Amino acid sequence: MFSLEPHSPQDRPARIAIVSSALALVLAGCDASAPEPTPANVQLEAPVRPPAPLSPAPPPRLSRADFIDAARQATSQYTAAEKPAATDPLVGRTFSIKIAFGCSGPTPLAGEHVSGVAGWSWGDEGKTIVLNMTPGDWAGSALIAGSADAPDWEAVEGFWIPRPWMESERCPTVQGDPLQTANIGAAPQTLGLAAIFEAGGSRIGRRNGRAYMFTIRPEGEAPLKPPPQGYRLILAGRIASYPNGRAIRCGAPGPDQRPVCVVATKLDRVAFEEADGTMLSEWRPG
Repeated sequence: MFSLEPHSPQDRPARIAIVSSALALVLAGCDASAPEPTPANVQLEAPVRPPAPLSPAPPPRLSRADFIDAARQATSQYTAAEKPAATDPLVGRTFSIKIAFGCSGPTPLAGEHVSGVAGWSWGDEGKTIVLNMTPGDWAGSALIAGSADAPDWEAVEGFWIPRPWMESERCPTVQGDPLQTANIGAAPQTLGLAAIFEAGGSRIGRRNGRAYMFTIRPEGEAPLKPPPQGYRLILAGRIASYPNGRAIRCGAPGPDQRPVCVVATKLDRVAFEEADGTMLSEWRPG
């Protein structure tokens, strides 16, 4: 208990010691409860951001089988006068198709190549093989120019896709009847690909009646032999559209005839290949 009586000078050192001890205890308590300061060089972790969504992969290129399937649907819709969907999913799609040709041998006579159909013939007295593909001039055809909504195209170069009942890109393996003596010609062409060139557009890539040609020459003294599996014509590009927004247009002279269907395209590449895929020659616009 504190005393109200005056203290003597002898008591002063004792009081000072007591006060100093009390202050030391107070300061020690403050130091124990105070949080340690955060070092200035500590790096805080950044918040983890979710990964960005992946952009959808582009659709695959259309093949020969896709062309045949699309033409089959277009044929059915045309014959039944069915109204197709408002938007044609084919328009804008890329494609690359292989057309087997020369499967039964050379064209009978040089110069008998049908426009729009690839073939090969012997050249240089049987020493070389000449591949030939002359696009047809379809700009004035009834299917394209004779319709009510005729497109404003400056040129239309046509390519037929033979045997539209066969999805394979190889030569057919079925053999003809050996007892058949009459000359059986090819069935009429009913599926075509039109390379279009719009009025006022670029003329790069137009053939203007010129054929795609390539000559195969022998290596060394060994003579060339007819290929048992023929050759391949490669057509690649992008699907275009007619004025009505459709990629395919069909027509027929009557209800009992198979319609002819033509796909509108912008060609980017034409090439000749051997049956095993070996490149022989190619053409690209520009």
